[in-house]
Amino acid sequence: MRQTRVLLGVALSLVMVLSASAESMDSVNAADKQEAQTLLKKIQSAAQRLNYSGTFVYQQANQIRTSRITHVLEGRNEVEKLEILDGQPREYIRRNEDVTCYMPETKTKIVEKRVTQDGFPAILAALPADLTDYYNVKMGETGRVAGFDCQAVLLEPKDNMRYGYKLWAEKNSGLLLRAQTLNGKNEIVEQISFTQIGIGNVDHSHLKPSFGNTNSWHTESSVINPANLNEWTVTGMPAGFKKVRELKRMVADAPPAKSAAGLSAVPVTPAVRREVSQLIFSDGLVAISIFIEPGNQSRTEGSLQQGALNIVGKRQGDYWLTIVGDVPPAAMRQVANSIELKNK
Repeated sequence: MRQTRVLLGVALSLVMVLSASAESMDSVNAADKQEAQTLLKKIQSAAQRLNYSGTFVYQQANQIRTSRITHVLEGRNEVEKLEILDGQPREYIRRNEDVTCYMPETKTKIVEKRVTQDGFPAILAALPADLTDYYNVKMGETGRVAGFDCQAVLLEPKDNMRYGYKLWAEKNSGLLLRAQTLNGKNEIVEQISFTQIGIGNVDHSHLKPSFGNTNSWHTESSVINPANLNEWTVTGMPAGFKKVRELKRMVADAPPAKSAAGLSAVPVTPAVRREVSQLIFSDGLVAISIFIEPGNQSRTEGSLQQGALNIVGKRQGDYWLTIVGDVPPAAMRQVANSIELKNK
């Protein structure tokens, strides 16, 4: 009887210790989660409110692209210049939602409205608290990026319909200096990272186009209009992805190829323009777009993956659909197979 009481007392003691340990662990996890959310808010704000200028490298599969960004807050106005440093020279200058693309080889300026707000380093569109429904958010390790001390924050997906992310923020300002996309095996499938960055005291003259006087350049307006595309439904969109935009735009096919002498190899004809509809869904971190156009062109159905980016092309009745998203192939297949057109 005494032995039974002793064993019972030991068991009760163990239960109390384990319970206290569990409560302590829950408290630590809650504090870590709160700290991680606070850092995400800082990352979100820093990209929009700080002045900075630097060079970053984008690594996707076996491709590497280098760009330079300059960002300035002028009163309530955001002004940003993005220079593509590899391949054909391109510059994008954004003032709030208005974007001008400079194409020096054809002396062309394309003016359009910004469609999505997910450009590096401003990749967060949702409130951090909203992301916790679909990602486990927690603090990561510390390290250095581009010469700055950084704190990492992890976003681990709660399902197999999205990738994981490790975001490295500069400790003082919170500016995002590196973003890594991770697959289910915790392998890096895509990465954007500053190699050089200056925060504060940005020379505003760096926001001007690099091509001198462009007043004589040809200017094209990319017409983007809001649209009602409710006749299209997507029943297999991953949890948390909500429709954020419906629009229609005119796109032009590429012009005829030029000979080495710079003359058209075939008689010059106006570029063929066609209307394309676009549905945009987002979970606040990444987006899935569905492009819809008449299916009167000869195309082959299939899929393509480059790093974290997946593209699916398929014919549906009289339409051609192109689905583009930074989500795993399984999610893309689920979305593509669930798109339906209601009978009018």
